[in-house]
Amino acid sequence: MSSSKLQIGIVGLPNVGKSTLFQALTKKQVDTSNYPFATIDPNVGVVAVPDFRLAKLTELSHSKKTIPASIEFVDIAGLVKGAHEGEGLGNKFLSHIREVDAIVEVVRAFENADIHHVSGRINPVEDRDIIHTELILADLDTAERAVSRQEKEVKTGGERERKKLEVYKSIQHHLAGGKLATDFLISDEEHIKALRELQLLTSKPIIFALNVLDTEDSKAKETMGVFGADRSLLLNVKLEDEIAQMGEDAGELKNESHIDELIKKAYEVLGLITFLTTGDDETRAWAIPKDATAPRAGRAIHSDFEEKFIRAEIIRYENLMKAGSYTKARELGLLQTKGKDYVVQDGDVIEFKI
Repeated sequence: MSSSKLQIGIVGLPNVGKSTLFQALTKKQVDTSNYPFATIDPNVGVVAVPDFRLAKLTELSHSKKTIPASIEFVDIAGLVKGAHEGEGLGNKFLSHIREVDAIVEVVRAFENADIHHVSGRINPVEDRDIIHTELILADLDTAERAVSRQEKEVKTGGERERKKLEVYKSIQHHLAGGKLATDFLISDEEHIKALRELQLLTSKPIIFALNVLDTEDSKAKETMGVFGADRSLLLNVKLEDEIAQMGEDAGELKNESHIDELIKKAYEVLGLITFLTTGDDETRAWAIPKDATAPRAGRAIHSDFEEKFIRAEIIRYENLMKAGSYTKARELGLLQTKGKDYVVQDGDVIEFKI
């Protein structure tokens, strides 16, 4: 899974709709047979991030090509109770989760006697708790080993090593209480760095995709409230896959799809924003970290744009569309020249000068 792109891992218990969701996201055929360990090696798919601005800019510039920003989704096989001890194919699955940057947790919230549920009953909260328990126990093992190592380092190290041990002991205690690492609040930069070194599974942001038969169902919406409306959404995964397979023939049915909401939510939890470039050859959206400076944004295009950065000519997308052309925008004084300290905003249309 070596990639420079940020990745979202799709996880969940067996038979909850993970591979079907992956198929809908990427329109890439994967093995979705009704068998607990059908997906042993994770499938990786590059997914376009929806952005209405691209079509408008392409039209404005008469661009030959339009290239959206993208993120990678990874279909990780079903996690089972005891995974932290190697149950099922636990160790392999946990290592795949460790490599991704965020998690989409698919939770089954529909009844279907033909599709076996590993627990024998449908209980979304219980399913979430099983997965979180496995991730917490795997992290606890990591923290315990880190404490043991650090105790040896402290004997020959200084104050910095002692502080590191304090952090490791604190997170060990936190995890032992059954809490996720994302709920462990620290502000000291050194402590944050020490914690990051542990690569804890539960430190990754999580989006809950509740797999339902009807996204308008009041009981389903109630369940979403339990999971937190800001970090969950309702999806009829089977319908999403059918719409994806139909492509342009889906017609009005496309209005029933919520998959773009999931992609946008994933983009947000990764802490990404988009800047745009446009011209005769292509109009393109580029993914960069929030709060990136202009030179750092340039790196998305090529390392030279960061290293040899002189200045950037920037206009807000809305202003460029109102002006109707670069020439008119220049006449109106809407283009701004910015230096290396400028923090790029989502929707900036940029031309780099190197």
